[in-house]
Amino acid sequence: MNFTEIAKTRQSCRSYDPDRAVEQEKLDAVLAAARLSPSACNGQPYHITVCKGEAAKQAAKAVQGMGMNKFASDAPVLLVISERPYVASAALGAKVKGNDYRSIDIGILAAFITAEAAAKGLGTCILGWLDDKKLRALCHLDAPVRLVITLGYAKEGDPLRPKIGA
Repeated sequence: MNFTEIAKTRQSCRSYDPDRAVEQEKLDAVLAAARLSPSACNGQPYHITVCKGEAAKQAAKAVQGMGMNKFASDAPVLLVISERPYVASAALGAKVKGNDYRSIDIGILAAFITAEAAAKGLGTCILGWLDDKKLRALCHLDAPVRLVITLGYAKEGDPLRPKIGA
């Protein structure tokens, strides 16, 4: 699958097959793509915590406040993306330029993760609605959680939705 095909077929999955596990080699490929994601000064100011099994169920609860993201309970894997400190050169650039490079880098990371997952036939959804305190406790994190990405196989018959502007 080339990049344009990935871009055309990748969508936010909100209907996962709860009985179909993600194969370890596919998860490894997604994480390998994440490691290749560009970042300011190659600092990679983030950490990925992989939640599977019971940890995935608990992480799903932490993204479902006020009735949101109910589908997350069916995703077999949740990737919790937390912020890490800048490397010195990126910290200097952020201060001088007044730009939050970590947020940009985390956005690029999410794009790499979701594109590689799509190339492997997996569905993803990037979630910003989350309970930072619960996720930090669950994942033993001392830094803010910025995103959670659900990962799994879409249910049979989940339709490809038309892209706006495509």
